[in-house]
Amino acid sequence: MESYNKLVKHFHKISRFNHLGAICGWDQAAVMPEGGNQARSEAMAELSVHVHQLQTQPQLGDWFGEAERENLSDTERASLREMKRQWTHAVALPEELVEAQSLAGSKCEHAWRTQRGKNDWHGFSKNFAEVVALSQEEAQIRSELTGLSRYDAMLDLYEPGATTENLDALFSNVKSWLPNLIKEVQEKQASEDVLLPKGQYSAEKQKQLGLETMKLLGFDFNHGRLDVSVHPFCGGVPTDVRITTRYDEDDFIQSLMGTVHETGHARYEQGLPKELAGLPVGEARSMGIHESQSLFFEMQVGRSNEFIQLLAPMAAKAFGEESSPVFETENFTKLYTRVQPGLIRVDADEVTYPAHVILRYEIERDLMNGKISYRDIPELWDQKMQAYLGLSTKSNYKDGCMQDIHWTDGSFGYFPSYTLGAMYAAQFMASASKEMNVANQIQSRNLPPIFNWLDKHVWKKASTLSTEELVTQATGETLNADHFKKHLTDRYLK
Repeated sequence: MESYNKLVKHFHKISRFNHLGAICGWDQAAVMPEGGNQARSEAMAELSVHVHQLQTQPQLGDWFGEAERENLSDTERASLREMKRQWTHAVALPEELVEAQSLAGSKCEHAWRTQRGKNDWHGFSKNFAEVVALSQEEAQIRSELTGLSRYDAMLDLYEPGATTENLDALFSNVKSWLPNLIKEVQEKQASEDVLLPKGQYSAEKQKQLGLETMKLLGFDFNHGRLDVSVHPFCGGVPTDVRITTRYDEDDFIQSLMGTVHETGHARYEQGLPKELAGLPVGEARSMGIHESQSLFFEMQVGRSNEFIQLLAPMAAKAFGEESSPVFETENFTKLYTRVQPGLIRVDADEVTYPAHVILRYEIERDLMNGKISYRDIPELWDQKMQAYLGLSTKSNYKDGCMQDIHWTDGSFGYFPSYTLGAMYAAQFMASASKEMNVANQIQSRNLPPIFNWLDKHVWKKASTLSTEELVTQATGETLNADHFKKHLTDRYLK
């Protein structure tokens, strides 16, 4: 096992540099002063180059060849597979492209923070054009190496094993029933009276409520923290997880569930096996599985009637409105299960959310495959938004194609993970419900058995299995979108 052990030591070193990069990235997004961006971007680009050099050192190829002939356990064999997967992806790209992408991404993302608010597509597109060009260059290189289409080669970075062919079929199925479901739910809810929150809900009180909710959900504050950023995210490393949210003092509804969502991501990171820390096999299986955990927390648990029964009095107390009818459980449930097509993906309800994802998937697929230009995006966005949700974003770039952070750094291939995650989450809940009465567990504030199920079937598996193997072992079947459709129908129409 000499060569395998050399690889383990080497990948531990890479992990430590990635640790530093993750914390620097969190700092840049959450607390870094404006004037620090140029120097920080250059430093992070330098770090990216250094990590890339470590990932592509010539001797690694020999070590992989030798390690594959060594006597390894099943876990070590899986570890070798995941190390080789990362190495294969790394050696595909020349060093100068990695550096150029890091600089272009940092520049575009940082400028986006102010350009979005100004609805400045013209200014944004100047930086975005470079990001797209570099990403298309990357897609072409990866395509030639793997034999996949350019978009599939990028998709493989986030969803190993997923293909455009599968996603096209999956999303076509969703589009066949989603519009009618949205219409039926809106018709059902049209006769319901809902009291909306009115007043000022200070960011500090919202934060305290968020922290109390995170505690209920088992977040380990000794290994993580909550902060604020323009776009909510979960970053850092498993031993130091950084999650962020954003607050609207006129409306606490979105920020609270945003915190629950990011807590799901964080619990997955905190639950990854300690004995595999620092190795690719000890990391999250895929972005779709990662998203399944955040959506399990937010949608499967967080918006259930039973969890809202716990949340409503907590919120009323936090804002000093114990006697307000807004915070009565029935009204609170209506607030968190309201279906209304809107422009903003991160604020979308779970019924209309897949439409936002499919729109982005179709655009980035065609962009990476060279069928459209970045200049076409605003018009295509408006067309698809009108077709899928009956809304227009014409000339409204900040609420349209400029609203997300993902494309600013070239994360093309990421968006399908959101709806795949929703489907996995529904399937995981269906299986967990066969082993326990989930509703009773939540109602009695006894959530650990639910999280223990996730820990056993998802968190502790990390990347020892393929996505398909993980889902099959956990639920007894491969991904079955019927569970997602049933979940939405049961919650919103029954």
